Amino acid sequence: MPRLARIEQPPRDLAGWAALFRPDALPVLAATAAELDELAAHEDDVDAHLLSETVAADPLLTLKLLAHVGELLRHREATEVETVTGALVMMGIPPFFHRFADMAVAEDELADLPEALDGFRAVLRRSHRAARFAIGFAVHRMDHDAPLIHEAALLHDFAELLLWLHAPNLALRIAAAQAADPTLRSAAAQQAVLGIELADLQHRLMQQWRLPSLLVQLTDDHATHSTPQLRNVMLAIRVARHSTQGWDNAAIPDDVRDVAELLQLSAEAATRLLREIDED
Repeated sequence: MPRLARIEQPPRDLAGWAALFRPDALPVLAATAAELDELAAHEDDVDAHLLSETVAADPLLTLKLLAHVGELLRHREATEVETVTGALVMMGIPPFFHRFADMAVAEDELADLPEALDGFRAVLRRSHRAARFAIGFAVHRMDHDAPLIHEAALLHDFAELLLWLHAPNLALRIAAAQAADPTLRSAAAQQAVLGIELADLQHRLMQQWRLPSLLVQLTDDHATHSTPQLRNVMLAIRVARHSTQGWDNAAIPDDVRDVAELLQLSAEAATRLLREIDED
């Protein structure tokens, strides 16, 4: 039996949706759980930088950690902790292993619904690709916030991951609607099935869970003020989405043009860079 209660009927509004999710209840990826068990066995040899490699590869554990630290800092006059490494330094290694022990595993939650597990994994792969493109662009731009930009791209679609985990049958309905009508936009399909857009739910949850303000800004699809960092993240997400099935998508030339502009490269150089990042 799954540990998470499944949502079969959509709540009536955004507030109702947001009330259903808690960061401490989130499972983590199976690979993450295995790696943490191994690291915990040698806790004295683990530092924040080593541990951050495992945590930062898992968007679910990244959310749990940042939300936990945000709650710890709630009543303190302290600067926001924006990255996984910073959160681990602030929290400490032994308290981390104590707080995040014996966590549920995401893949186990969907073991009885292989189609939903496939959907979850597809979003996860896209998120990891977006994060690779994002940090590749940030490094080329010599942006000192490259780790945060990587984090923002990795977390950009976390509400979709939560939907697959908590409401897999609703997520399958959305996927079926888009498969039946390839022109149907994701936001429209979500509105029809859920009564909300996942981007709005995600923004609400990030604020509710006290995630870092710059991270919230860098994942906001409805931001009215664009910055190079926001363009970096959004372009990485666009490229990851459009190239999921290969590099012959009709939208790719526009992506290449915009990447070239952001990075001050020729179209040919931008194309080479995208392929190199994708092959890493």
